[in-house]
Amino acid sequence: MGGERFAHKTENGFDRCIRCGLCLQSCPTYLETMTETSGPRGRIALMAEVAGDRLPCTSPGFVEQMSQCLGCLACEEVCPSGVPYGAMLEGARAVVEAAQAPLRSPAARRRRHFLLITLFTHLSLLRLVAAGLRLAQRLGLDHRLERLGLVARLGLENAAALAPRLPERPFRARNQRIEVPGSRTLAFLHVGCIMPLVFPSVHEATLRVLPHAGCACIVPNDQGCCGAIALHSGEPEAARRMAQSNIEAFERSGAQSYVVNAAGCGAALKEYGRLFADDPAWAKRAERFSACVSDICEFLDAGELDPLGSLELDVTYQDACHLGHAQRIHDAPRRLLARIPGLRLVEQREAELCCGSAGLYNLLEPAMAARLGERKVRNIIETRASVVATANPGCSMQMDAGLRAAGARVRVAHVVELLDDAYRSYEAGTRSRSASASSNVR
Repeated sequence: MGGERFAHKTENGFDRCIRCGLCLQSCPTYLETMTETSGPRGRIALMAEVAGDRLPCTSPGFVEQMSQCLGCLACEEVCPSGVPYGAMLEGARAVVEAAQAPLRSPAARRRRHFLLITLFTHLSLLRLVAAGLRLAQRLGLDHRLERLGLVARLGLENAAALAPRLPERPFRARNQRIEVPGSRTLAFLHVGCIMPLVFPSVHEATLRVLPHAGCACIVPNDQGCCGAIALHSGEPEAARRMAQSNIEAFERSGAQSYVVNAAGCGAALKEYGRLFADDPAWAKRAERFSACVSDICEFLDAGELDPLGSLELDVTYQDACHLGHAQRIHDAPRRLLARIPGLRLVEQREAELCCGSAGLYNLLEPAMAARLGERKVRNIIETRASVVATANPGCSMQMDAGLRAAGARVRVAHVVELLDDAYRSYEAGTRSRSASASSNVR
């Protein structure tokens, strides 16, 4: 059953949980169901039963709750006892996966390995799949397949509803280097797997904004996926292999800072020290690497910025779970937005509550993801803001799909995109003033 191995990895968590229940009001699935087993306290009780070999890890109730949990870590942030819930959840999912894998057909095992590991280990394959989807969208094949019922027959309705229209040109890491005279640091930009395909504009905006913070930047082409999807799917060994590649790429680069603009990636990259804690050959290297990782909002907020131009916008900010709960970064994005002249920041209700994206969660648990997405959309619309800002691609896709379904004309933007807009506004104003001055001289 794997209970002994699971208990060894998580025993401190069981000892720390005092069942106070303070985590319940922060748990999205508990708030939706009001069911004890759908909250952190109930899930920890189930884990303890499995660890003590009193409940098989293949029990339907246990498997369901380990899958239904978003892994948003809101419970960790409010826990007075410091229960390492995220690590416990990863351990539980790894035990479930180890038990379920032999029960799958060879074809099912190959399909799972391809979708969760091969695609994210060999990003050229992922780019090829994205190119096929992009072509299908341009030719209208996606809508035709929907009308013919093939999308429903393949069980891809949720994926089709969430899929954004892919931009013409993905972002590629090509060893780009942006020099800044007197730069305060050399930053390594993490490109990742989904962001360059779906939101290349965020990377482009990041490269334009970093020089305004006095920072030189490089984009090495030997980096890869952070490993979060593999780790959260119960595949820690695959995650470690991806992590090793990123650590080595950073060490080769000569950069002092590792900057990330996807909250989920940033949280995973900062956890490499824990991921390799039991590996003497990699533990110190992983710790040194993670100490250099910064989210772009955290990084920019810590330094001086060039003057920003005015944006007359009402903006509401949604806390990405793996930025707020996992990395404990709540104020930095708000401070950055507050620096933009003319921008009015409107707080929304439950800004810190998960939108239902959570990596692959909205594909694996579509019913609960839809409930949480609708809840988030209601709160956004209530603010009457014209823009919702966030710091994670999964959140952007989830909220954009929900807002479109609700008929709400609200732009979803990364914080760094709004900063980029403000710098463009400043530059346009400077050119206008220069032209006016030249005209007056003549």
